[in-house]
Amino acid sequence: MKFLLYNIRYGTGKYLIKRFKHIRGYLGRSEKHIDRIGKFIRRQKPDIVGLVEVDLGSFRMKSKNQAEILSEMTDKNFIYQYKYEENSRYMKFPMVRKQGNALLSNKEIVNHKFHYLDNGMKKLIIEIETNGVVIFLVHLALGGKTRMKQFVQLFSLIEKCEKPMIVAGDFNTLWGTEEIELFMKAGNLKSANLERKPTFPSWSPKKELDFVLHSENIKINDVKVIKTMLSDHLPILIDFDII
Repeated sequence: MKFLLYNIRYGTGKYLIKRFKHIRGYLGRSEKHIDRIGKFIRRQKPDIVGLVEVDLGSFRMKSKNQAEILSEMTDKNFIYQYKYEENSRYMKFPMVRKQGNALLSNKEIVNHKFHYLDNGMKKLIIEIETNGVVIFLVHLALGGKTRMKQFVQLFSLIEKCEKPMIVAGDFNTLWGTEEIELFMKAGNLKSANLERKPTFPSWSPKKELDFVLHSENIKINDVKVIKTMLSDHLPILIDFDII
Protein backbone atom coordinates (compact mmCIF):
# COMPACT_ATOMS: atom_id res chain seq x y z
CA MET A 1 0.00 0.00 0.00
CA LYS A 2 0.97 3.62 -0.45
CA PHE A 3 0.26 6.50 1.92
CA LEU A 4 0.78 10.15 1.00
CA LEU A 5 0.95 12.93 3.59
CA TYR A 6 0.65 16.50 2.33
CA ASN A 7 0.10 19.86 3.99
CA ILE A 8 -1.43 21.67 1.00
CA ARG A 9 -1.68 25.16 2.58
CA TYR A 10 -5.31 25.59 1.48
CA GLY A 11 -4.25 25.31 -2.15
CA THR A 12 -2.55 28.72 -2.24
CA GLY A 13 0.95 27.51 -3.18
CA LYS A 14 1.01 29.46 -6.44
CA TYR A 15 2.03 32.53 -4.43
CA LEU A 16 5.20 30.99 -2.97
CA ILE A 17 7.63 32.77 -5.28
CA LYS A 18 5.79 36.12 -5.38
CA ARG A 19 6.01 39.25 -3.24
CA PHE A 20 4.15 39.18 0.07
CA LYS A 21 3.98 35.40 -0.30
CA HIS A 22 2.95 34.81 3.32
CA ILE A 23 -0.08 37.10 3.23
CA ARG A 24 -1.09 36.16 -0.31
CA GLY A 25 -0.46 32.52 0.50
CA TYR A 26 -3.10 32.72 3.18
CA LEU A 27 -5.65 35.00 1.52
CA GLY A 28 -5.15 34.19 -2.15
CA ARG A 29 -7.59 32.38 -4.41
CA SER A 30 -6.96 28.67 -4.81
CA GLU A 31 -9.69 27.15 -7.01
CA LYS A 32 -7.30 26.76 -9.97
CA HIS A 33 -4.25 25.67 -8.01
CA ILE A 34 -6.13 22.85 -6.31
CA ASP A 35 -6.43 21.24 -9.75
CA ARG A 36 -2.62 21.07 -9.95
CA ILE A 37 -2.49 19.45 -6.52
CA GLY A 38 -5.10 16.90 -7.56
CA LYS A 39 -3.10 15.97 -10.65
CA PHE A 40 0.04 15.63 -8.52
CA ILE A 41 -1.72 13.30 -6.07
CA ARG A 42 -3.10 11.21 -8.89
CA ARG A 43 0.39 10.72 -10.37
CA GLN A 44 1.69 9.31 -7.07
CA LYS A 45 -1.05 6.61 -7.07
CA PRO A 46 -1.48 6.50 -3.27
CA ASP A 47 -4.04 4.24 -1.61
CA ILE A 48 -4.58 6.65 1.29
CA VAL A 49 -3.91 10.40 1.43
CA GLY A 50 -3.66 12.56 4.56
CA LEU A 51 -4.30 16.23 3.77
CA VAL A 52 -3.49 19.00 6.22
CA GLU A 53 -4.71 22.60 5.78
CA VAL A 54 -7.67 21.99 3.49
CA ASP A 55 -10.11 24.74 2.50
CA LEU A 56 -13.63 23.39 3.00
CA GLY A 57 -15.48 26.17 1.20
CA SER A 58 -14.24 29.69 1.90
CA PHE A 59 -14.02 32.64 -0.52
CA ARG A 60 -10.61 31.27 -1.57
CA MET A 61 -12.48 28.42 -3.29
CA LYS A 62 -15.69 30.29 -4.18
CA SER A 63 -17.42 28.11 -1.56
CA LYS A 64 -16.19 24.84 -3.10
CA ASN A 65 -14.82 22.10 -0.83
CA GLN A 66 -11.23 21.06 -1.65
CA ALA A 67 -11.69 17.65 0.02
CA GLU A 68 -14.62 16.85 -2.25
CA ILE A 69 -12.81 18.12 -5.35
CA LEU A 70 -9.67 16.09 -4.61
CA SER A 71 -11.70 12.96 -3.85
CA GLU A 72 -13.42 13.27 -7.24
CA MET A 73 -10.14 13.89 -9.06
CA THR A 74 -8.46 10.87 -7.43
CA ASP A 75 -11.55 8.62 -7.30
CA LYS A 76 -11.33 8.03 -3.55
CA ASN A 77 -13.60 7.89 -0.53
CA PHE A 78 -13.11 10.86 1.77
CA ILE A 79 -13.58 12.15 5.29
CA TYR A 80 -13.04 15.75 6.32
CA GLN A 81 -13.63 17.90 9.36
CA TYR A 82 -13.29 21.52 10.42
CA LYS A 83 -10.27 22.28 12.58
CA TYR A 84 -12.19 23.96 15.34
CA GLU A 85 -14.98 22.71 17.57
CA GLU A 86 -18.47 23.97 16.82
CA ASN A 87 -18.57 26.20 19.90
CA SER A 88 -15.06 27.59 19.35
CA ARG A 89 -14.66 31.35 18.91
CA TYR A 90 -12.68 30.64 15.74
CA MET A 91 -15.86 29.31 14.09
CA LYS A 92 -17.25 32.86 14.17
CA PHE A 93 -14.83 34.02 11.47
CA PRO A 94 -16.03 33.30 7.89
CA MET A 95 -12.75 32.10 6.36
CA VAL A 96 -11.22 30.50 9.44
CA ARG A 97 -14.26 28.33 10.10
CA LYS A 98 -13.81 26.71 6.67
CA GLN A 99 -10.31 25.46 7.47
CA GLY A 100 -9.88 21.77 8.09
CA ASN A 101 -8.08 18.50 7.39
CA ALA A 102 -9.09 15.48 5.31
CA LEU A 103 -8.31 11.86 4.50
CA LEU A 104 -8.86 10.19 1.13
CA SER A 105 -8.85 6.42 0.69
CA ASN A 106 -9.17 3.78 -2.03
CA LYS A 107 -10.23 1.40 0.71
CA GLU A 108 -13.63 1.53 2.34
CA ILE A 109 -13.56 3.69 5.46
CA VAL A 110 -15.29 1.36 7.92
CA ASN A 111 -15.12 3.74 10.86
CA HIS A 112 -14.08 7.30 11.63
CA LYS A 113 -13.84 9.56 14.66
CA PHE A 114 -13.08 13.23 15.21
CA HIS A 115 -11.09 14.03 18.34
CA TYR A 116 -10.41 17.52 19.69
CA LEU A 117 -7.47 17.96 22.03
CA ASP A 118 -7.91 20.01 25.17
CA ASN A 119 -5.14 22.52 24.48
CA GLY A 120 -4.12 24.78 21.61
CA MET A 121 -5.74 26.40 18.59
CA LYS A 122 -4.98 23.44 16.31
CA LYS A 123 -6.79 20.61 18.14
CA LEU A 124 -8.33 18.31 15.54
CA ILE A 125 -7.30 14.66 15.22
CA ILE A 126 -9.03 12.66 12.46
CA GLU A 127 -9.06 8.90 12.98
CA ILE A 128 -10.13 6.55 10.20
CA GLU A 129 -10.20 2.76 10.09
CA THR A 130 -9.98 0.68 6.96
CA ASN A 131 -9.95 -3.12 6.85
CA GLY A 132 -6.16 -3.13 7.16
CA VAL A 133 -4.93 -0.04 8.99
CA VAL A 134 -5.93 2.81 11.31
CA ILE A 135 -4.78 6.33 10.42
CA PHE A 136 -4.53 9.25 12.84
CA LEU A 137 -4.10 12.59 11.05
CA VAL A 138 -2.80 15.45 13.20
CA HIS A 139 -1.85 19.12 13.01
CA LEU A 140 -0.29 20.21 16.28
CA ALA A 141 0.18 23.62 17.88
CA LEU A 142 2.89 26.16 17.10
CA GLY A 143 3.62 26.74 20.80
CA GLY A 144 6.09 24.28 22.27
CA LYS A 145 4.50 23.99 25.73
CA THR A 146 1.09 23.43 24.18
CA ARG A 147 2.51 20.74 21.87
CA MET A 148 3.89 18.87 24.86
CA LYS A 149 0.40 18.74 26.38
CA GLN A 150 -1.02 17.64 23.03
CA PHE A 151 1.52 14.81 22.74
CA VAL A 152 0.36 13.46 26.11
CA GLN A 153 -3.28 13.44 25.05
CA LEU A 154 -2.47 12.05 21.61
CA PHE A 155 -0.69 9.15 23.28
CA SER A 156 -3.83 8.40 25.28
CA LEU A 157 -5.70 8.04 21.97
CA ILE A 158 -3.24 5.82 20.14
CA GLU A 159 -2.46 3.49 23.04
CA LYS A 160 -5.99 2.07 22.74
CA CYS A 161 -5.47 1.10 19.10
CA GLU A 162 -4.90 -2.64 18.55
CA LYS A 163 -4.65 -2.61 14.74
CA PRO A 164 -1.66 -1.62 12.59
CA MET A 165 -1.57 2.17 12.65
CA ILE A 166 -0.06 5.25 11.11
CA VAL A 167 0.13 8.56 12.98
CA ALA A 168 0.88 11.28 10.46
CA GLY A 169 0.65 15.00 9.99
CA ASP A 170 2.23 18.37 10.55
CA PHE A 171 3.65 18.10 14.08
CA ASN A 172 5.16 21.62 14.02
CA THR A 173 8.23 20.39 15.89
CA LEU A 174 9.87 23.82 15.87
CA TRP A 175 12.07 22.91 18.85
CA GLY A 176 13.60 20.06 16.85
CA THR A 177 12.79 16.41 16.31
CA GLU A 178 13.91 15.56 19.84
CA GLU A 179 10.55 16.73 21.19
CA ILE A 180 8.77 13.90 19.35
CA GLU A 181 11.10 11.11 20.42
CA LEU A 182 9.56 10.49 23.86
CA PHE A 183 6.11 10.26 22.25
CA MET A 184 7.41 7.74 19.72
CA LYS A 185 9.08 5.67 22.42
CA ALA A 186 5.98 5.63 24.63
CA GLY A 187 3.76 4.69 21.69
CA ASN A 188 6.21 2.13 20.30
CA LEU A 189 6.23 4.00 17.00
CA LYS A 190 8.88 4.43 14.34
CA SER A 191 9.39 7.22 11.81
CA ALA A 192 9.23 6.28 8.14
CA ASN A 193 11.65 9.13 7.35
CA LEU A 194 14.72 7.52 8.90
CA GLU A 195 17.06 9.93 7.12
CA ARG A 196 15.18 12.85 8.70
CA LYS A 197 14.88 14.71 5.44
CA PRO A 198 13.43 18.19 6.05
CA THR A 199 9.97 19.04 4.74
CA PHE A 200 9.70 22.80 5.32
CA PRO A 201 9.87 25.26 3.66
CA SER A 202 9.50 23.63 0.25
CA TRP A 203 11.70 26.18 -1.56
CA SER A 204 14.63 25.62 0.84
CA PRO A 205 13.85 22.72 3.23
CA LYS A 206 15.50 23.06 6.64
CA LYS A 207 13.01 21.72 9.19
CA GLU A 208 11.39 18.32 9.59
CA LEU A 209 7.85 19.32 10.57
CA ASP A 210 5.87 16.60 8.79
CA PHE A 211 6.03 13.02 10.06
CA VAL A 212 4.69 9.62 9.14
CA LEU A 213 4.97 7.43 12.23
CA HIS A 214 3.97 3.79 12.23
CA SER A 215 3.51 0.80 14.51
CA GLU A 216 5.90 -2.16 14.46
CA ASN A 217 3.51 -4.35 12.46
CA ILE A 218 3.94 -2.06 9.46
CA LYS A 219 6.98 -2.59 7.23
CA ILE A 220 8.23 0.39 5.24
CA ASN A 221 9.42 -0.60 1.76
CA ASP A 222 10.18 2.87 0.44
CA VAL A 223 9.86 6.50 1.50
CA LYS A 224 10.15 9.66 -0.56
CA VAL A 225 10.12 13.31 0.44
CA ILE A 226 9.01 14.72 -2.90
CA LYS A 227 10.45 17.99 -4.18
CA THR A 228 7.55 20.08 -5.41
CA MET A 229 6.56 23.74 -5.00
CA LEU A 230 2.79 23.22 -4.91
CA SER A 231 2.73 24.12 -1.20
CA ASP A 232 5.07 25.48 1.46
CA HIS A 233 5.48 21.91 2.80
CA LEU A 234 6.94 18.93 0.96
CA PRO A 235 4.80 15.79 0.72
CA ILE A 236 5.92 12.41 2.08
CA LEU A 237 5.05 9.22 0.18
CA ILE A 238 5.56 5.82 1.78
CA ASP A 239 5.16 2.33 0.37
CA PHE A 240 4.38 -0.18 3.12
CA ASP A 241 3.18 -3.67 3.93
CA ILE A 242 1.21 -4.87 6.94
CA ILE A 243 3.04 -7.77 8.61
